[in-house]
Amino acid sequence: MEVLISNEQEKIEISEDLKQLIKQVVEETLALEQVDKPVEVSIALVDNDEIRQLNKKYRQIDSATDVLSFPFIEDWRKWEPQPYEEKMVLGDIIISLEKAVEQAENYGHSLERELAFLTAHGVLHLLGYDHKEEEERKLMRGKE
Repeated sequence: MEVLISNEQEKIEISEDLKQLIKQVVEETLALEQVDKPVEVSIALVDNDEIRQLNKKYRQIDSATDVLSFPFIEDWRKWEPQPYEEKMVLGDIIISLEKAVEQAENYGHSLERELAFLTAHGVLHLLGYDHKEEEERKLMRGKE
C-alpha cells in the first residue's frame, strides 16, 4: 500500500506525526473495508482558498469545504491489474488544513481527531460510499 501525502499550503505547519496519523487512518480504513489489493491513495493538504476553487470547479459550490474526494475506480472490488499496473490507484483526497483547524476548534476536539475523521471520510468516498440519502449517511457515519 502506498499513501502519498503532499503539503500544498503554507498557513499551517504539518508535522511528520500528523502525516503518519493520516497514513495510519488510510491503512486502517482500507483494512476494515477488507481491501486486499495493492493500493495507492494520494492526499493533498491545502488551504481554504485552494479547496474553495476546487469545490467551485468540480461541484459548482463556491465555498471552502473540509474534504473532497476524487475516485479513479468505479468499483474497486472488480479491479484487475493490467500489465502496466502494479497497484490499484483509488484516487485523490484533498483536505483543507485551515478548515480542519476551524472544525476542531468548533467541535472542541484535537486537530488529530479532525484529520483522522476527514481522512476516513475521504477514503470511504474513494471506496464508493456516499451520504446524499439518509440511509447512506447513517451507514457512512457508522463506518467513520
